[in-house]
Amino acid sequence: MAARAYWQGQIRLALVSIPVEIYSATKSGAQISFKQIHEPTGKPIHYEKVVTGVGPVDAAEIMKGYEVAKGEFVLLEQDEIDAVKLESKKTLELTQFVDASEIDVLYYEKPYFVVPADDLAEEAFIVLREALRRAKKVGLGQLALRGREYVVSLKPCGRGMVLETLRYADEVNKAQNYFREIPDDTPDPELLDLAGALIDRKTAAFDPKEYHDRYVDALRDLVERKRQAHGKKIIEDKDAGGGRSGSNVVDLMAALKKSMEGRGGAANDDAAPAPAKKPAARKSAAKKPAAAAPSKAEAAAPAKKPPARKRA
Repeated sequence: MAARAYWQGQIRLALVSIPVEIYSATKSGAQISFKQIHEPTGKPIHYEKVVTGVGPVDAAEIMKGYEVAKGEFVLLEQDEIDAVKLESKKTLELTQFVDASEIDVLYYEKPYFVVPADDLAEEAFIVLREALRRAKKVGLGQLALRGREYVVSLKPCGRGMVLETLRYADEVNKAQNYFREIPDDTPDPELLDLAGALIDRKTAAFDPKEYHDRYVDALRDLVERKRQAHGKKIIEDKDAGGGRSGSNVVDLMAALKKSMEGRGGAANDDAAPAPAKKPAARKSAAKKPAAAAPSKAEAAAPAKKPPARKRA
């Protein structure tokens, strides 16, 4: 395998040990990075390690320190830190198994691919993978990575397995601290029907290739236009319709109806039950006759469109 293993060790289940290697399952996407530039000379800004009252210092003179009191530090050398004994540095012991649904999505942090370290480990690796798949369970344990110990989960993934680092409980904010002010109201059934129909019409299989970073694309375009303009200042025109209106009052019923009548709304038969519910909605909006014509057109045009229309 061309990639270099991020971690090598063993998974231990009771008396069974399986040599494995893990590899990062993700990579950094395309990004635009900027450097700070000294405008008069056009040269980049550099940073130096400095000590107050001393000035710049050599990297060899820098140590890691832990502040135990105001201005008082305990200094540690890197080999002292590396010598800290943790069995989880080379062994992942599976100590518990749970249903995947029991782990809140907020706890998941970063995924890694897990593969057997050699041919001799393959049999035990496959047995563990298939046992987890059959039981529909996720294995849990603790593992030392990147200078700290993580709770990790282990689950099947195709021919291999995926290990995911999890956050500790004290690293996750309690949702109720943010959600308690949201009223526990029951929505209007008609609004729910319209929202549900809109969701149905926009439902499609997830394809990550359909998404890309539009901000990065826009920055690249800006850099190119700036280069062609020989440094002339370029300011994007503001989209008048992109901001918030002066009022927070929204006619939700009208907005949902308009969404249904817009792109990909009237022509998708996946939401066929929706037109039967729309006449009742028009009664409450009788003062807007202009909206009635598209609704009739929608009911009279049940022609099917390709699935790709859903993503539009």
